Amino acid sequence: MASADRPQRVFEGEQSLSDTNVFVSLTYDELDASKAMARVKSPKAGAVVLFAGCTRDSFNSKTVTHLAYSTYAPLALRTLLAIAKDIHRQYELVAIAITHRLGRVDIGEESILIAISAPHRKAGWTAGEECLERVKDRVEIWKEEWFEDGGIWRSNRDGAAGVPVAEERS
Repeated sequence: MASADRPQRVFEGEQSLSDTNVFVSLTYDELDASKAMARVKSPKAGAVVLFAGCTRDSFNSKTVTHLAYSTYAPLALRTLLAIAKDIHRQYELVAIAITHRLGRVDIGEESILIAISAPHRKAGWTAGEECLERVKDRVEIWKEEWFEDGGIWRSNRDGAAGVPVAEERS
């Protein structure tokens, strides 16, 4: 069984879904901002916007040691794709790519990349913000927030703490 230090990997590499100019993926590997931007670049785009969500070192004055994300990948990918397709259509984007990391994510590392290309920057900025909020609100990804004194389950957003995480004892 996996521990807080070594979460179990359900798959290797990247699992993804795509549609025309829409790409979503999940991975346990470190995220690559250049790869995310390359997925959306186009001569039709006057703007490429990249959002990188990083693990910060504290929450509510408590020291965070790391985060750990888990999901049922087929369901989360379908939800990510539905969100990305809707954002793409709503904001008339050139392209959109969302990659969410799973497993352990240490302080300063990225847990999500949202890359957007648009004819003009305003649509890119606005679409990126809306996309992040929808991902946090709807995608079936769960977060364990680990502190020096143990962990807490949260939905994939800041807010009320859930059930404390029990560390495995050998």
